[in-house]
Order: sequence, then C-alpha cells, then structure tokens
Amino acid sequence: MRISATSLVVFLREHAVLVVAAVAAAASALAVPPDEAYLGYFDWKTLGCLFCVLAVASALRLMGAFDRAARAVIARFRSPGPLALALVLTTAALSCVATNDMALIMMLPLSPATLIGAGHARLVAPVFVLQSLAANLCGMIMPFGNPQNLYLYSYYGLHLGDFLRTMALPFALSTAGVVACTWWLCGHSDCNDSRSDTHNTTAPMPLSRRRLVAYGLLLALTLLAVFHIVPIAAAVVIVAATLAALDRRALVAVDWGLLATFACFFVFAGNMARVPEVSAWLSPLMADHGLLVSAGLSQIISNVPTALLLSGFTTNYKALIIGTNLGGLGTLIASMASLISYKQIAREYPGKKGKYFLWFTVVNVVFLAGLMGMYSLTS
Repeated sequence: MRISATSLVVFLREHAVLVVAAVAAAASALAVPPDEAYLGYFDWKTLGCLFCVLAVASALRLMGAFDRAARAVIARFRSPGPLALALVLTTAALSCVATNDMALIMMLPLSPATLIGAGHARLVAPVFVLQSLAANLCGMIMPFGNPQNLYLYSYYGLHLGDFLRTMALPFALSTAGVVACTWWLCGHSDCNDSRSDTHNTTAPMPLSRRRLVAYGLLLALTLLAVFHIVPIAAAVVIVAATLAALDRRALVAVDWGLLATFACFFVFAGNMARVPEVSAWLSPLMADHGLLVSAGLSQIISNVPTALLLSGFTTNYKALIIGTNLGGLGTLIASMASLISYKQIAREYPGKKGKYFLWFTVVNVVFLAGLMGMYSLTS
C-alpha cells in the first residue's frame, strides 16, 4: 500500500510529539545498543494507570456524561464574565479527573458554540487560551491530572498526602491567577453580536444509567489503582474487558499515540541514564537548579518527556513535579494540551490563528514568569 506525501504530512502534524519521541529513542539506541536492560526502562504501572484513565475518560466522553455536566454548569450564565469563568473553571475541574488533554478535547468544541450563541464571539480566542491555561495548571493538584504527574507519582512511590502537600501552594497560586485573569480579560466585555441566538448548541445525548453506573465503578477502580490500593494489572484487565463488552469505541478512542510516546521516551530516558557524560552533567545541574532546569527544558521538548528524562537524575521530586507543571506554560510545545488547543482553533477558526497565538504567548509568558517568581518567593 502506497502512502501519499499528503498523508505523511498529515500524520507528522497530528503526531509530532510521537515522531520526535521515536526519533529520540532510535538515536539514543545508537549510543546504547538494545540489550536485556531495555525491558527495565518501562514503568508498566504508569502505562497501565494511564491506559485506565484514558479509557474510562473516553467512555464517559462518548456517552455524553462530561458534555451534559458541562452544559448544566454553563447554562446558568449568559453575561460574558460569568460565562467565560464557567467555561474555564469547568475545564479546570475536568482536568482534575480526566487529565488535561481529555478536558480540552471535551470542552473546546463546546466553548465556541456557547460563546457565539450567547453573543460573545470575540471571546472565543481568549477563552481558548484561558482554558488551555486552566487545563495545564489546575490539573496539577491530582496525580492523574496530567500524564507527567501520573508518571512521577508512580516513579517516586509517593503517597497522596505527600503529593497534595507538594502541589498545594503552586495550585493555589495558579488557580487564583487563572480566575483573576479570566475576569480581567472577559468580565468587562461589552460585545453582543447579532448572532446571539442563532448558534444554539445541539441537545445533549440521552444517558444510559446502566453504562453510567458501570463507568463510575471503573473510574473508582482506576483511582484505587492510581493510589496503589488495587493491583494495576487487575485494573487494566477489568477496564479493558468491561469496555470491550459495553462500548468498544472507547478502546478505539484511547490516545494510543500518547501511550506510544511514553514508551519511546522511556527508551530515550533509560539510554541517556546509561551515558556517563549525560549523567555527570545533569545530576549536579538538577541538584542545584532543579526547578529552573525542569521548567526550562519543558519549553524545548515539552513537559512530559522532560519528566521522563530528568527523573533518572534527581531524587528531588518536588522541584521536578512543580517545574514540569509550571513548565507546561510558555511556548506552544511546552505541553501537549497547548498543542491540542492550537490545533482546534486552527482547524475550526483559521482566521483566528494569529490572534490566538498572540493571546497565548502573552498570557503564558506572563503566567510562567509570575508563578515561577511567586513560588520562589513563598516557598
């Protein structure tokens, strides 16, 4: 079967991070040829937990549970400030239970229809930026709020109390900043387009109570696995078998590219840890400037691969977790969630790409500098 140049370009655009991860893994294999030690690179608990979180979240999304919950919150508001705040905080809340990527996948299609329907079309670009900000920052409070948290929580064998104490201050600063920024940017909008009632959102799909109960139990099982109460292997088997019986689409909709990206970066990070020159350079650097190095490297290779790479060179999990969470701000590639937002705006509203990128850059740089500075002063 021949693959056209167009199809190849589309694949590279849609899976840019995976391609980079695969190239990095292949390049590192030149320095450390494959051997039996490769099998020890993979954190199977992280991969299993990530699969369960993504699979259950996909099932709930496909049945319309998240959509209905979001609509119930948003339907209470029509004025610009409260409506924008409802969209942003709903995204933040979903990121705490369904990962930041999944929260944006669920909320971004709903937001423009809601804003346009209420007559606030000019808020689409800034609200998209603020939702990306909320997904990246507010999900940090939970181990399953984003992929790097899930990995680091498992890698360092943390307890929930340790994790919450570590993230409480940056989470409080971040959430306060997101709320204040949303109200400042959107709370005084006086725009009311003539299109206010011509773009109503479609009616939500009916919910199956049987599936809702089943998926709720699967979510509880997943949380027990994340918190090391239930064996992850058992959780993976039960989740996969249940979804195969109830809705196979949920298994198809799992972000397999993200799981493959993790696998590739596990190989890359494992190989780098076996190169003496890399270890001799990174270990003291992380010991002295762990927060800055984590946040800085995230700007270049994204925060998930940064967490995978640097975890092998430091025991200071606090600096690494906070650095990779705050490091999700800044450049467009610092977080996969940010790329999801940009792809959505570019696909649905190509004329707003420039405005979105300007909003994104200004807000993210200000937040990154401000949060890093405030955390350094208050910690």
